[in-house]
Parts: sequence; structure tokens; C-alpha cells
Amino acid sequence: MKHYTFTISGNTYNVDIKSLEENLAEIEVNGTLYEVKLGREIQTPKTPKLVRYTPPKVKDPEPLTTPGLSLIKAPLPGTIIAVYVQPGTTIKRDAPVLVLEAMKMENNIYAEKDGTVKTVKVTTGDTVMQGDVLIEIE
Repeated sequence: MKHYTFTISGNTYNVDIKSLEENLAEIEVNGTLYEVKLGREIQTPKTPKLVRYTPPKVKDPEPLTTPGLSLIKAPLPGTIIAVYVQPGTTIKRDAPVLVLEAMKMENNIYAEKDGTVKTVKVTTGDTVMQGDVLIEIE
């Protein structure tokens, strides 16, 4: 027989465990006999719980543009197979400026406005990603 003293919310209880078989216990609390059915022992898992880190969303920075400057960007990833303009070339709206091969198809890229080519940022054979600046037009 085991004897314990518990203090719960300021009250003291004298507890004697009379018998313990399997999951049934006979206990005496302050002179009153009780039969208690014991539950399973709650075991904590040995492996830690995996919590995936979710990085905070970062707002895409606005591209730095000069007033009056138009940027021609790659509509999808691919390889430049032809460039028809060079810096200083005067072009009209909807004139082809280069050819981009993407997904085994040749895509003509056209000027979005009339103007003069300020810079050509790619050459034939370059691989570009979607959104990369290809040409700047003033």
C-alpha cells in the first residue's frame, strides 16, 4: 500500500492506494473508499513535429523606369535566335525587333511604340527568363 498527500486548490487530501490490478485501482481518499479505472498513459511522440517555414510575401519592386522609356520584356523563358535592331535604330510601332525561341516555337517580339532603340540587352544565343528586359526604346 502506498500513501500520498495531495494539495489541490488549497485543500489537502490523504490518499492511500489499497490495490492496483491492470487498469483498476482501489484507493482511499480522506477515509472514503473509491474504485478508479485508469486510462492509458499519454506518451509524447519521440519525433518532433515538422513545421514548414513559410517566408513572408515580399512585394515585387516596381521597375525603375525613366519617363518616356519603354521596356520590351521577354513574355516567356527562351533563347534569342535573331536580333533585328541595334542602339540608335529608329523603329515604328509593331515593327519586329527580335525572335525568341520558346517551347520549340519561334516568337516574333514587336516594338510597343515608335521611337529610337536606346539599348539592346541581349544578343543571339542568349537565354532569357520571363520578364527579363530585352530592349529599351526612347
